[in-house]
Amino acid sequence: MSDVLERLARVLEARKNADPEKSYVASLHAKGLNKILEKVGEECTETLLAAKDAERSGESRDLVYETADLWFHSLVMLSHLGLGPDDVLAELDRRFDLSGLEEKASRTR
Repeated sequence: MSDVLERLARVLEARKNADPEKSYVASLHAKGLNKILEKVGEECTETLLAAKDAERSGESRDLVYETADLWFHSLVMLSHLGLGPDDVLAELDRRFDLSGLEEKASRTR
């Protein structure tokens, strides 16, 4: 399953320095973190709305589509900050055998 994330991370990293006129990812990086965060926020809102629609209609296609957009733009954000899906997967792995309530209580932030 994470093979897709690994392949996508490689593509995103390669496109970081591509020509912004020819690459959407490069254009986001060229516009800076604020533009990338704007896109993450936009995709988050669209995902939330799609989830509400899916609950009402029972149709999940748009929810999956919007979630893919959210993940994609989140990966662009991570890439911009020198991180990648492995960092997130490692954190999820660390939490795997923890109770969600215990993990939340252990946070120092």
